[in-house]
Amino acid sequence: MSSDGIGQLRSIEDQFDRECGAVADLRALEDIRNRYLSRKSGLLTTQLQNLRNIPAAERAAFGQAANQVKGKIESALELLEARLSGVEKNAALERERLDITLPGNRRRLGHRHPLTQVRREIEEIFVAMGYTVEDGPEVESTYYNFEALNIPSSHPARDPKDTFYISDDVVLRTHTSPVQIRTMERMKPPVRIICPGRVYRRDAADATHTPMFHQIEGLFVDEGVTFSDLKGTLERFHKQFFGEKTETRFRPSFFPFTEPSAEVDLSCVFCDRSGCRVCKQTGWIEVMGSGMVNPKVLGFVNYDVEKYSGFAFGLGIERYHMLKYGTGDIQLYYQNDFRFLEQF
Repeated sequence: MSSDGIGQLRSIEDQFDRECGAVADLRALEDIRNRYLSRKSGLLTTQLQNLRNIPAAERAAFGQAANQVKGKIESALELLEARLSGVEKNAALERERLDITLPGNRRRLGHRHPLTQVRREIEEIFVAMGYTVEDGPEVESTYYNFEALNIPSSHPARDPKDTFYISDDVVLRTHTSPVQIRTMERMKPPVRIICPGRVYRRDAADATHTPMFHQIEGLFVDEGVTFSDLKGTLERFHKQFFGEKTETRFRPSFFPFTEPSAEVDLSCVFCDRSGCRVCKQTGWIEVMGSGMVNPKVLGFVNYDVEKYSGFAFGLGIERYHMLKYGTGDIQLYYQNDFRFLEQF
């Protein structure tokens, strides 16, 4: 039986030699390894399991032959694995080879949104005039959003059709003027601030309206502040923003938090006052509201109205960007269309 067993070992050895020459990749190598050396069903493993059936006198010769065959198979598989690994590694290197002399693929860098750009530009102009930039909450109490600004409960602006109410006395702020009140409560005159930020109103979305938009409101309170200071400030700002040829005019108006109040018009930036469709042939475009701070508002923050006076104004950031760059639809700022955004 020993000679038969050794003959089977030699047969397995010859079969391995034939199959080993056909192995072309690591997957085939793993298959042949399992076929001959698997612990449960490998061809060589099965022969070694028959060792107990061999007469004791013949076991030593069988075991020696089996170990020789096993050693040869393991050595051959190791050499074959090293060779195939090298071949696959070289193939991968060739396939993934990089030409380091080629220019790199640079990642496209983003830039600030057009509204952020124009907000920064406006802020820089007023900061150069001595103003500071203040911020406040977008979810605001009705006291700061209305009462402290002399907007009574009967005022149309407080109607739920125009204002987003969170509760009876909490709203999404309809302007950034509440920041002025909060700042005056903690700061004594002189106060010279601008308040940029998001505001919310129940407006139907169209080419000039959106339920959420951006404002910048300004406030200057000190001794002896007059309407002439307001006029000079806004004239200087508009010349800085639109160009030295820009003219500014004031028309009487009414706002609860300013007295006297004025609408501010600009000479048309599209036709230079010659008349066009945008300015409706008038040569002027309305851009903001302004006026002297109502003494009642100063009273809410305990300022001495006999000693201090001030002016305030408010503008829409989207409107100023539309005027400066000729954008015809406010919705473009919120649609995230790269074809539009990449122009700025």
